[in-house]
Order: sequence, then C-alpha cells, then structure tokens
Amino acid sequence: MTNLSISAPAKINLFLHVVGQRSDGYHLLQSVFQLIDLSDEVILSRREDSDIIRQNPLPNISPESDLVVRAAKLLQTFSKTLLGANIDLIKNIPIGAGLGGGSSDAASTLLGLNRLWELDLSTATLMHLGLQLGADVPFFIQGHNAFVEGVGDKIQVMELTPKNYLIIYPGVAISTQTIFSDPYLTRNHSAITIIDFNEKFPEANLFKNDLQDVVVRNFLEVQTAIEWLENYFPDTQVTMSGSGSSVFCEIPNSNDSHERLTNCMLNLPKRWQGYKVRSLPRHSAYNLISTIN
Repeated sequence: MTNLSISAPAKINLFLHVVGQRSDGYHLLQSVFQLIDLSDEVILSRREDSDIIRQNPLPNISPESDLVVRAAKLLQTFSKTLLGANIDLIKNIPIGAGLGGGSSDAASTLLGLNRLWELDLSTATLMHLGLQLGADVPFFIQGHNAFVEGVGDKIQVMELTPKNYLIIYPGVAISTQTIFSDPYLTRNHSAITIIDFNEKFPEANLFKNDLQDVVVRNFLEVQTAIEWLENYFPDTQVTMSGSGSSVFCEIPNSNDSHERLTNCMLNLPKRWQGYKVRSLPRHSAYNLISTIN
C-alpha cells in the first residue's frame, strides 16, 4: 500500500469541567467526548525518501505549527523509518471551533502513516505519541466515544445514545491557550464519575462547560449564537463545545423540529456556518484502528 485516505471526524463535548490544575500549569479536565459525522479527510502518499511534504497547506499556518506535519515528523523520529510522505488535507471542520479538527487530523495522520510505513505500532503507543501533540489526540486514536479525564490521558470507553445535533459556528476562531490562561476561569469544579453521568445527564445544574462563561465574556459572537439556538430550540440545552467558538444543541424529536431546523439554517447571519450532524458510535476509520491493537 502506497496511498491511503482516512477520515478525521469532529467531536463535541457533552460537558467539560475543569477540576484542577497541575504544578506544571496543565489543567485537569473531565468531559464526555461524542464523535460526530462532520469530518476532514487526510490523504497520504508514501515517499521512498524521508521528506514530509505538506500539499495545499492551510493559509497562515506554518509547517512548524501544522499538526499533521508535526504528527508525521514525530512518528518518523520515534520509529526511525527512512520513509517520508506527501500529506494533503480536505478541511470541512472549521478551525478554532472547539470541535477537535486539528487533533483529529493529527490522530488520523498517525494512524494512516503507521499503516503506510508498515510500522505495526500499537494503539497504546500511538496514543502516547499523540498526547505530545495535544490533549484530544489520544481520544481520536482510540476511536470510541469516551469519558475523558486528566490531561486527556485517562479515557473510559462509553456507549452513548444515537442523537442528531445542530452545530453553529459563529465565524470566530478562539485560541484554547487564551481561554485556559484567563484569570476568571473556574478551576475547581467538583469531580464526578462516569456513573454520575450515566445516571444524571443532562441535568443542567450538574453538567456544563466551564470554559463557556469565560468565552462569552470575551467573544460576543458566541453569546449571540447561544441565544440564537435557544430562540429556535427553547426545549433543549445549548452548550459550547470545547473552548469554542461552536455551540450546539440536540435536535428534539418533535413534530415541528424539522421546520425549526430549516428556518434556523435559512436565517443564519453572514459568516456563520450551521451543521446538522449525527452522532457516531465510533471513529469512522475504526476498522483501521482495530487491526493495530
């Protein structure tokens, strides 16, 4: 095999609590990650030399900060392979939206090159490498919906009820680092267990996104998007995903939900993007993942 195309699905955070901070500055989180069918596509071609060539690079992103390039070079260095790769990326997930697009792209790059370069590294090894690229990368490598804790290193697989969601991206990219460094961020949310989630979700007073209050203080567009969704779907909870700027709600099973969805999408303000998505039970490239365990 010399060529491979692998999907890189987005995720939403059904809740996100900041439960502490380590001495090295990293925040300790609890969250449930739900995979969705909005995805990028990573296209890989094996090179017989050692060059890593990023084809059609994203504007304003240098190779040093491009996660797919960093993932490829990290795997190359770790494995000591003499092979290289051409990497192309079809972007559908908005950047800086809190949907995990960059992390998912990096994870799919590691998974794909592990196959193309015939490295036969285990999922656990790839997850360890992925954590060096970002806290969300190991989740995408393991390939299931999950209860995620710590700095992204503690992952418990979960079975979640299939649902449809509406995501609104209000056209503003948000830096995760900026939000986590904000002095107003709650950093001591009481920890819960996976049993708490299974028994009590989605009680609004127990499950929230702790980053949301900080984001809406600094980005009016996010607050506007929340109110926009609440206007069309007052019977469901609207939540920000990750560090924003995307917000989402479950599409309820009601007689008028299709009409409300249609009206919401037709009347979106300029620069906003709307996505009707379906939850996934596991990574769409799971067959590739399962062969390397």
